[in-house]
Amino acid sequence: MEFKIHRLEEWNEVIDALLPHIKHNILLMRGNLGAGKTTFTQFLLKKLGSADEVSSPTYAIVNEYHSPRGRVNHFDLYRMKSIEEVYDIGIEEYLDNAFLNIIEWAEIYEPALEGIPYHSLSIEVEEGVRRVVFE
Repeated sequence: MEFKIHRLEEWNEVIDALLPHIKHNILLMRGNLGAGKTTFTQFLLKKLGSADEVSSPTYAIVNEYHSPRGRVNHFDLYRMKSIEEVYDIGIEEYLDNAFLNIIEWAEIYEPALEGIPYHSLSIEVEEGVRRVVFE
């Protein structure tokens, strides 16, 4: 699925279209710094009924949120230097015990997901327009 976003409010429409298609509990997010990965997560958590304040997990590495559907983990693996560091944060336990796991900068961990179903969402920005691709 592909979407174009011109205004911030359009994230609501994108999420409304995506929610019925999220079948797996892992969502890998791709996009440059400032592309809108955390903004997407903010809109998604609100649509899931969460009252939690959503912020970037850049320094915390993982933020946990609550929703009526269950816990949502939001990871930022940008600063991880090796897959061993990812395992050291206990990622497998997080993944096993959440309704949804959103992982930014997942390239270092993606090889460990072989055979495990997940979704992918990429955000590209060109001339102020965001192109969002969901798989």
